[in-house]
Amino acid sequence: MGNTYKIPQQKEKEAKKTSAGGSVFSALDKLIKLDHLFEKGIPIEYLPKVLFCTVLVIIYIANGHFAERNARKIEKLKQEVEDLRADYITMKSDYMYESKQSEIAKRAATMGIYESDVPPTKILVEN
Repeated sequence: MGNTYKIPQQKEKEAKKTSAGGSVFSALDKLIKLDHLFEKGIPIEYLPKVLFCTVLVIIYIANGHFAERNARKIEKLKQEVEDLRADYITMKSDYMYESKQSEIAKRAATMGIYESDVPPTKILVEN
């Protein structure tokens, strides 16, 4: 075994990160190379453009949430309309059944009222 130079642990971790490829952000930083823009601090001249883009992004995200919420409301209302239509059809069917002449005669018979077996006669009045 020969003499070797010992690397401190912190530098060892950094060396492993850079040798293993690092993170996506470090690769992006190496690719874009924006360090020269921030040497003297944050450039104020780009601040209005960045704020404008930020506002546009926030509006875009809010619009997406608004659209999703409206889509959910529409689906809920469609389901409610379908349920109400089914209730309407059921009630109309029951009403049509109950208003048949034979059903009315059955209910009237329980009250002591019966259908006349004699057909109606026409009364003629002479002037």
